[in-house]
Amino acid sequence: MARAIILVTDGFGIGSAPDAAAFGDDGANTLGHIAETYLADRGEPLNLPVLSGMGLAAASARATGKAPVLQDHAPAGGAYAAAAEISTGKDTPSGHWEMTGVPVLFDWGYYPDEPNCFPQSFLDALKQKTGVPGFLGNRHASGTDIIRELGEDHCRTGMPICYTSADSVFQVAAHEETFGLEALYAFCETARELLYDDNIGRVIARPFTGDGANTFVRTGNRRDYSISPPSPTVLDLHAEAGNAVYGIGKISDIFAHSGVTTSTKATGLDALMATTLAHVWDCEDRSIIFTNLVNFDQDFGHRRNPLGFADALKGFDSQLGELNDALRDDDLLFVTSDHGCDPTWEGTEHTREFVPILAYQKNMPAIDLGIRDTFADLGQTIASLFGLAPLNYGTSFLPQLNLKGTAV
Repeated sequence: MARAIILVTDGFGIGSAPDAAAFGDDGANTLGHIAETYLADRGEPLNLPVLSGMGLAAASARATGKAPVLQDHAPAGGAYAAAAEISTGKDTPSGHWEMTGVPVLFDWGYYPDEPNCFPQSFLDALKQKTGVPGFLGNRHASGTDIIRELGEDHCRTGMPICYTSADSVFQVAAHEETFGLEALYAFCETARELLYDDNIGRVIARPFTGDGANTFVRTGNRRDYSISPPSPTVLDLHAEAGNAVYGIGKISDIFAHSGVTTSTKATGLDALMATTLAHVWDCEDRSIIFTNLVNFDQDFGHRRNPLGFADALKGFDSQLGELNDALRDDDLLFVTSDHGCDPTWEGTEHTREFVPILAYQKNMPAIDLGIRDTFADLGQTIASLFGLAPLNYGTSFLPQLNLKGTAV
C-alpha cells in the first residue's frame, strides 16, 4: 500500500509567476539565475542529474519558455509540472497550506517598512505581560545582520531583538544563554496570543549563541508559532482517517501542529534528508512523510548567495538519488516548493514564481503535466491517492500518472 513523500525545497522557484509584476518580481527566476551565475563563475553548467531526470529543467522551460542552463539531462522518469500560486501572499504558510489544498485567499497583516513599525499598543501589552525591560530593533531587517548589530546590546540589557520582513511575521532574536531558550519561547507564545487579532501569520523565535558581534550565529532551535489553516488540509483528512503523517523540520510549526501525527526536528539539509530517509525505511503503509528543507531559503535565498544555493542543490540532488533508491515500488515521491527566493534579485525577500511539482515512482515514464493553475493540485492528487474526500481547491493529476498501484 503506497506512501506519499513530499519534499519542499523551500524558496526554489523556476520562473516569474503570471502575477509576478504585482509583487515587484517580474523577471525573477531562482533556478534560472542560479544556473547562469554558476556557469559564469565555474565555467561549466550546473549538474543536477537526478532532478533533471525527474523533469526539473523541463518544468522550468514550461514556466519561462526557455530551458535553464543546466547540464543536459532530458526527463527520464517521473511526472513534472510548473505550478502557479493563487494565495494572496508569497510567504511560507501560504505556499504550504495551498499545496495541501487550502490556499490563503485573505490578506495577512503586515508591518510597514519604516522605523518603529510595530504598534505601540502591542509593544506596551507585550512588555506588561512578559516583564522585559524594553525592545531592540522594531523595524524590517535581515536576521543575521540585526543580531550582529544589536546582539551585544541585547546581551547587556536583556531586551529582545524584535524585527519583521515583507512577510506577515513578528520575529524575535535572543541569546540562548543570557536570555534563555525557554524564556524566548515563552515570550514568543505571549506575542502569538496578542497578534491573532492583527492576523499576523507567524511569530518566529530566532535563538542565537556566541560571545560577540563577530561570533553570533543563529542556532537550529528556531520555533515558528503559526495561525492554523482556515479549513482542513489533506494532512488533517489523512490523520482523521487514522493514517500517519510525519512532519520533518518545521512542517508541524507551519501547520500549527494540525494534521501532523509525529513531528521530528532536524537542523541542516543533511540532517533533514537523513531523517526523511530513515522514515522512508521504517514508516508504515499509507503514511505521508512531509519534509521542509528550509536551508535553501534561509541560508542561500535570503542571504543572496547563488553559488551556495547551487552547491546545496548539487548535494540535495545526490541525496535525492539515494532516497529514490530506497522507495518501495508503489511509493510516490513529490518534490516541490512553497515560493521563490531568487538570490540574484533586489532585496532579501521571497519572489513570486512558479514552483516545480515533480512526481516520481520507480519505473514511471516521463510525463508532462504542463502548467498547473494552483499549488492545490498537489493536495488534491494526494487526496485521490489515499481515497480521501475531495478538497475544495485543486485538480488531481493522479489519472495522468502511470502508477503501479494506489493506497486505496
